Amino acid sequence: MQNNTKATLKIYWQHLGNYKISAFVIFVTVVAASILNAIVPIYFKQFFNLLNQSQTAGLMNVLFMVAALELLQWVFWRINTFTTSYFESNIIADITNSCFKYLHKHSFSFFNNNFVGSLVKRVNRFTMSFEDLADKTIFNLLPLATTIIVILIVLFERNILLGAGMLLWIIIFLIINGLFTRYKIKYDLLRSAADSRATGFMADTITNNSNVKLFVGYNREVGSFKKINDEVRELRLFTWNIGSYFEAAQSMLMIGLEIGAFYLSISLWKQGILTVGDFVLVQSYLLIIFMKIWDFGKIIQRAYENMADAEEMTIILNTPHEIKDAKNAKNMVVTKGKIEFKNVNFTYNQTRSVLKNFNLTIAPREKVALVGPSGAGKSTIARLLLRMHDVVSGKILVDDQKISNIKLESLWKNVSMVPQDPVLFHRSLMENIRYGKPDADDEEVIEASKLAHCHEFISDFPEKYETHVGERGIKLSGGERQRVAIARAILHNAPILILDEATSSLDSESERLIQVALDALIKGKTVIVIAHRLSTIMKMDRILVIKDGGIIEDGPHKELLTKRDGIYRKLWQVQAGGFIDADN
Repeated sequence: MQNNTKATLKIYWQHLGNYKISAFVIFVTVVAASILNAIVPIYFKQFFNLLNQSQTAGLMNVLFMVAALELLQWVFWRINTFTTSYFESNIIADITNSCFKYLHKHSFSFFNNNFVGSLVKRVNRFTMSFEDLADKTIFNLLPLATTIIVILIVLFERNILLGAGMLLWIIIFLIINGLFTRYKIKYDLLRSAADSRATGFMADTITNNSNVKLFVGYNREVGSFKKINDEVRELRLFTWNIGSYFEAAQSMLMIGLEIGAFYLSISLWKQGILTVGDFVLVQSYLLIIFMKIWDFGKIIQRAYENMADAEEMTIILNTPHEIKDAKNAKNMVVTKGKIEFKNVNFTYNQTRSVLKNFNLTIAPREKVALVGPSGAGKSTIARLLLRMHDVVSGKILVDDQKISNIKLESLWKNVSMVPQDPVLFHRSLMENIRYGKPDADDEEVIEASKLAHCHEFISDFPEKYETHVGERGIKLSGGERQRVAIARAILHNAPILILDEATSSLDSESERLIQVALDALIKGKTVIVIAHRLSTIMKMDRILVIKDGGIIEDGPHKELLTKRDGIYRKLWQVQAGGFIDADN
């Protein structure tokens, strides 16, 4: 926890450094206002001494001085609050932007292993923790430290016993606070982790709400969530009860200080050392210290909770990006579109070997299809080309350029992919299609839409291209989402194209229309098609049968059908109902 606390504070401090002038103004105004707050009781002491001595002539002067100090204090706090609003709002925005940018640089695997809802909540907790810590520092800790220093100076000046007694009490109180918070923090961390699990579980079930309904999983999900939420409740109750025990002990310490301070004051008064006004001074300081110290206990507890809440996001921000640009990475230049896999080995999670000494060369503008059983490595080949994962060994080249030495965005700019299950933004159809080419005008978007044959169904919507598609594109059918994804790829117009089951969600008529569009799209491009429906790849230059991480058959459709014991021939027989026409 200590290392992560330092890491969290370091991140906050880096962002704070951009607003040094505001931080300085805040510091000066808080210190000045706190000093004035501690000085005011000195004048009340004079006021009551004069009143006790029946010297009424000077009372109004003292009262005017108190008013002047209070007004000046008010001015300092007003400057402080406006500066703090500017200071915190800007830093919170900067921190949020930093989290957003760093999260998006994490790998595809990272997002596969983390719930979206949980990540969003971690970002929110991280920024809220900064806001809470900044507020507590500006409005509580800094005024407390300044006020206590001034109070101790005044009390030591009046009598060394008063000052020493107050100092000793403060030290004991702080030690008890430190020991308590160190004990409580481990349970705060457990509570924070349990809360994240509950949030992630809730996001997962809401995302899968259709499965919950269709597979009659309501009671199971409710029961599972209740179990997780009960863990959060128990930890929350336990930490709150610990806080209540400490508040009880804190109250007893304060009662002891108050009785002890007045007992000592009475003794000193009897000796003629203190005046009646000193009793007012002591009482005023006790009230100030009680208010500040009481808050201090809660502030320390809350600060540790803030650190616990920020912990998970700090870990993410300090986790190096799994896949990133190499040092001195260059932009990719694709003039031909030649792709080479040379002795590539790849293993998922260091346990499941997928590709073993894999070699493949795809000639410029060649159209290649990958077929084979599920789990054979077809989609892995596409993901490795896109650097969704890095190879364990070997290398992948595009036009003799090693992709690990190429800037990631440059690689993705030159490769379009239409996935099997496209995910759309919860934005308009116009925005979703234009994402393939941000500077495209409306006419270009509509033209791409027509080529992908999604203009027809878009035109039927009341809001046409301004129709919002819902989270992940849920308002569209699977076939409609895929056609939108194809339109986006058409607009992107990269020299290398990957189609991962791009027509799997289409009915026969839609598939026919898409095939016409794809025929136009793939011209002049290097194309990799991953398909289970063999009827969609008959016109490919080559068909590669992938099994157990290697290529076991390679050739055009007609040639592969001539292999009597070939796997491709068997797959074709199954899908064609046992009929083979060697001329097709």
